[in-house]
Amino acid sequence: MQNTDDKIIQKAILVGVGTSKNIYDIDKSMDELKELANAAGAEVLYSIVQNKEKIEATYYIGKGKVEEVKMFADNLEANTVIFNNELSGSQIRNLEDALDLKVIDRTALILDIFATRAKTRDAKLQVELAQLRYRLPRLVGINSSMSRLGAGIGTRGPGEQKLELDRRKIKEKITDIKNELKEIKKQRETQRSKRVKNRIPIVALVGYTNAGKSTIMNRVLQKYMGDNEDKQVFEKDMLFATLDTYHRKVELPDNKSFILIDTIGFVSELPHSLVEAFKATLEEIREADYLIHVVDSSDAHLDMQVKVTRDVLDEFGIKDIPYTVCYNKIDLVEDEDFLNRSTGLYISALEESDIEKLVEDIRGNIFNDYIKCKFLIPYDQGQIVNNLMKNFTILNTEHTGEGTLIEVEVDEENYNRYNKYIVE
Repeated sequence: MQNTDDKIIQKAILVGVGTSKNIYDIDKSMDELKELANAAGAEVLYSIVQNKEKIEATYYIGKGKVEEVKMFADNLEANTVIFNNELSGSQIRNLEDALDLKVIDRTALILDIFATRAKTRDAKLQVELAQLRYRLPRLVGINSSMSRLGAGIGTRGPGEQKLELDRRKIKEKITDIKNELKEIKKQRETQRSKRVKNRIPIVALVGYTNAGKSTIMNRVLQKYMGDNEDKQVFEKDMLFATLDTYHRKVELPDNKSFILIDTIGFVSELPHSLVEAFKATLEEIREADYLIHVVDSSDAHLDMQVKVTRDVLDEFGIKDIPYTVCYNKIDLVEDEDFLNRSTGLYISALEESDIEKLVEDIRGNIFNDYIKCKFLIPYDQGQIVNNLMKNFTILNTEHTGEGTLIEVEVDEENYNRYNKYIVE
């Protein structure tokens, strides 16, 4: 069946296998797979789960279950089967031969979504690298998929022609991309060192995909930086709306400022081929002074999503950075007892007062080394006065016979730098 654009409408059957070794609840995982399929543009017709302790080498699922999948696919006129589990090239080929349908797995699905959402050169390269690494050991199975339906989910990104490359050329392409990413990494490290040198605190928004991180960032920017479209980041109610790391400087009314970072959202059962792509984002998080762990309060699986985020951060050694849990979308929660479930911030990013509450929390945690003091600055040291007035909150100034008496709130570094001018 085709639409007016002459493109294949992918009607999918979802298949999952639940075992005692599953870290995450299979029903929750299948619900997420449906969201992922919808995000990729597929129409989900039916979901099938097989509870099985031993994975079948030939089809991943049992032969009887393969026949059941084929029956549902034929009756519902499906043209794609999406597995919740990662399949080998031979399993993809065997399943397609048995079902006479295109077969993709969870990893290929996520990679496909990433391929359509990547905007910057960095993100596009990371996705292409992940796709090539995934496809390299599965060339036979994937080429079978392409000959079956030609295009669609699982083939977007580097492009159909690149899938026809032999192993040697794919390996060469992987090497080229890795070298280009190294250059981008050097540029990122230079920018990061400048931020560290300027001593501007860094706050990172982290959390599950579609928790509302980009919306929060845009509302903070609107509130404190005005309606500057160039400062805004892309936001949309969909999985993986943000694949890039965005940095924006937020200047508060009292001369305090911080860098706010919007990061890629996490997902359960992260494909191995995407781990490297996540590392670039996690390097940015590692430099943060404070983390805002954003949670979608309205999501039925929020506890699982909180666990996934913490597991990913722990896996990459991000354990000692102070953080708070920010329960977003509280306006969509009907359970009045929800507010008593645990400590944290409860906000709706759409409410200006809640954005103020969030920024007050940030302020209290990243500016807690600020000290109120008085400096008596000699008149021949006017550059010190200019620095203090430009970068800090001035509480009072007075011109005396000995110099400028300035009452100011400064950070610990500048307190120590100018301590010889301190007066009681």
